[in-house]
Amino acid sequence: MNANRIERALERIEAAMERMDAAREGALAATAQPSASSARVVELVNAHEKLREQVSETLRELDDLIGKLED
Repeated sequence: MNANRIERALERIEAAMERMDAAREGALAATAQPSASSARVVELVNAHEKLREQVSETLRELDDLIGKLED
C-alpha cells in the first residue's frame, strides 16, 4: 500500500469519525425534545461508542502496518 492510499484511507476514517460525532450530538440534542424516545437515544449512543471503538482499533492496526512498512 503506497503512502497516498494510506493517507486517503486515514482521511476517510477521520471523516467517518466526524460524522459519528455529529450523529451522536444530534441524538443527544434530541433527548431534550419530549417526543424523542430515550431508549432509542441510548441505543444510538451505545452503537456510536461501539463503532468508535472499532474505528480506534482499526486505526491502531493501520498504524502498526504503516510502522512495519517504514522499517
